[in-house]
Amino acid sequence: MSRQYPQQPPYAQPPQQPQPQPQKRGVGKIAGLGCAGILVLLVVGGIATGGGKGDPVDHSAKDKAVAAPNDSAKEAAGREKAPADRSRTQAEEFRACVLKNGTPTEKSAVAHVTKVTGADKRNDVLDAPEVFTDFSGGLAGPHQGEGKLIASAFTSCYESDNGLVTVYDRNGEVLANANY
Repeated sequence: MSRQYPQQPPYAQPPQQPQPQPQKRGVGKIAGLGCAGILVLLVVGGIATGGGKGDPVDHSAKDKAVAAPNDSAKEAAGREKAPADRSRTQAEEFRACVLKNGTPTEKSAVAHVTKVTGADKRNDVLDAPEVFTDFSGGLAGPHQGEGKLIASAFTSCYESDNGLVTVYDRNGEVLANANY
């Protein structure tokens, strides 16, 4: 007698067990992380641009009112002249530094500086002062060498952990830049 066995396909597969579904992240969680990332970006951007610093308050009137009545007129005049020294423009301060410490070629190049911005506020995170001149021609023009001299002189006068000075011609084209 022969026994008959139930027929199975030649390549039988074991029965499939249901696989657990992966948990889906909540939309709220993703949105919260996205908002947190934007908030961090805004905070870092605010710090990098020097945000949060208020305008300096002029305390000279307060100092005059507090001055003792027995102060001499000479001392009072000295206090009044001190704020006037601080009213020099950034370009004048830069020129004065180069006149004091620069080479003769740097001095002649810096005579063409018309405006300096961003040199007074440094935070060592992302300092980017700009020096404007009366030169023309841009990066490939005839005054490129003078632009490099001005950038070099700037690096001698100012220090920053992460600064980049850019020198522009009168049309706003880049003449030179340098890390300082």
